[in-house]
Amino acid sequence: MKKYTDTGKKDTRSGFGAGLTELASANENVVALCADLIGSLKMEGFIEKAPERFFQTGIAEANMIGMAAGLTVGGKIPFAGTFANFATGRVYDQIRQSVAYSEKNVKICASHAGLTLGEDGATHQILEDIGLMKMLPGMVVINPCDFNQTKAATLAIAEYEGPVYLRFGRPKVANFTPENGSFVIGKAVMLNEGTDVTIVATGHCVWEALLAAEKLEAKGISAEVINIHTIKPLDEEAILKSVAKTGCIVTCEEHNYLGGLGESVARVLSLNNPTPQEYVATKDTFGESGTATELMAKYELDAPAIEKAVEKVITRK
Repeated sequence: MKKYTDTGKKDTRSGFGAGLTELASANENVVALCADLIGSLKMEGFIEKAPERFFQTGIAEANMIGMAAGLTVGGKIPFAGTFANFATGRVYDQIRQSVAYSEKNVKICASHAGLTLGEDGATHQILEDIGLMKMLPGMVVINPCDFNQTKAATLAIAEYEGPVYLRFGRPKVANFTPENGSFVIGKAVMLNEGTDVTIVATGHCVWEALLAAEKLEAKGISAEVINIHTIKPLDEEAILKSVAKTGCIVTCEEHNYLGGLGESVARVLSLNNPTPQEYVATKDTFGESGTATELMAKYELDAPAIEKAVEKVITRK
């Protein structure tokens, strides 16, 4: 198995902030909007470099989305940032009508996604946002795995014409992808080749999948690990090529198993190559308050949970 090194834990929201700061100088059409969460989304660097292109909307997320849609008419590329809970569920109608239906070039930048915003508790956690956003026609859905990949994704979506949902998180997690690496929307990344099982993971679960693969290797199980950073459009070719070799698959996500990555993968498999599949995801439940590590363990999203799912799915081949 190829070994990956954690070069130092960093939060993915800081990766977004770093990318946005770079865009302040690199692309004069990029503008930023925030719903009273500048510090949480690490937008200070952009404001320092381009204060005239920043708009503080206050706690008025629906207005922020409407403003962002309007700014695209004049050729601007708006990055609208707030917590994932407020960026999706609270303003879904505005996103559907003013952004998706209208095909506006708005980048919805959603921090503190999933369980791992931790101590902020269940009301601020969201585990259904991927499902909400992937169902919107024309909406690209991206969920990068670490600081470096989030920065790369932020830069990449500025070049993409069309609505994008960029999902990232609060906690500091392993930073293991290449610095200044390329990011291709819709193209999965093969992290480790294997023969016995395919593990496809997204977001914070990618590092957990790599940890699980190491443990599985010690048990004589060869796991193929694929980083699905783009949930829509999904890299169907990569998934089908892998399961043709391994014969079974585990999907891993910090999201409800209803509507997330796992269901997208299941659709691809059912239409092309029905394959035994196990889900590592939350099971139709809300979260609770606790540390990120505690919650990932309790809701069975961590490396031991992935190992367990692999051992189960292999028996179904």
